[in-house]
Amino acid sequence: MKRLYSLHGKTCVILIGLLASAELCASVLSPQPKAQWFPIFNGKNLEGWTPKFAGYELGVNYKNTFRVQDGYLTTNYDQYDEFNFEFGHLFYQTPYSHYKLRATYRFLEQQLPGYKNAWKNNGFMIHAQPPSSMSKEQRFPVSLEVQLLGANQDTDSRPTGNVCTPGSHINIGSEKITKHCVLSDSATLPGEQWVDVEITVRGSEQITHTVNGKEVLTYSNPTLDEKHQNLSSLYGSATMQSGFIAIQAENSTVQFKSIEIMPLSYVQSEKEDQ
Repeated sequence: MKRLYSLHGKTCVILIGLLASAELCASVLSPQPKAQWFPIFNGKNLEGWTPKFAGYELGVNYKNTFRVQDGYLTTNYDQYDEFNFEFGHLFYQTPYSHYKLRATYRFLEQQLPGYKNAWKNNGFMIHAQPPSSMSKEQRFPVSLEVQLLGANQDTDSRPTGNVCTPGSHINIGSEKITKHCVLSDSATLPGEQWVDVEITVRGSEQITHTVNGKEVLTYSNPTLDEKHQNLSSLYGSATMQSGFIAIQAENSTVQFKSIEIMPLSYVQSEKEDQ
């Protein structure tokens, strides 16, 4: 098992006999382009991505929920009669530590009744645990969620680019935040308009969300919560310095026009060098 914290600029440590995160340091093994955007969604198929649905084995794309339609990566529920908490996540194949991620997305009309908590709700999971380490029934990976919300009208007051923390905690300034979600400063974006979101991730030092060109939220020091300290061997410590990227499926119909990543250079801090 290779430790998550080892990405981009550190030496990976392989712990023989542990299997859950064998892929976590893959991005170190070959040079990554720097200061350059490149697509991680090819507009044609789901190559490079692997689904994981609650109640199903890794790799099962339950009811073809994740698909490419008209060139868009789409979460589609037209094969469902109802939603029974089959939460899904589509994992990109490579873990990252220091990078920028940007995407253009929009919400379409809601397809399924019930479970109002996830109405026009999607998100990018970052610093996520390896999908291979999730249990079959597990609903959400331990991660940080860049929560994307839609609305019917401006008066709904539903900002997007929020942060939620399944299995984790964060700091905002010097304050440790243990509540599940923190709202961003973004405007409510109703209807089916396209929205640009960008996430700048610098290991555990700072993470910034930007919506339509405006910085809306900054936080730091993501750590495993008290219930998930057993995953510290995957991250190298309780601090979450790197991990996988995943897209949610929570019963909302969402289209992603583009998804791109820019790996950033890793600069070792004086504290880490001691």
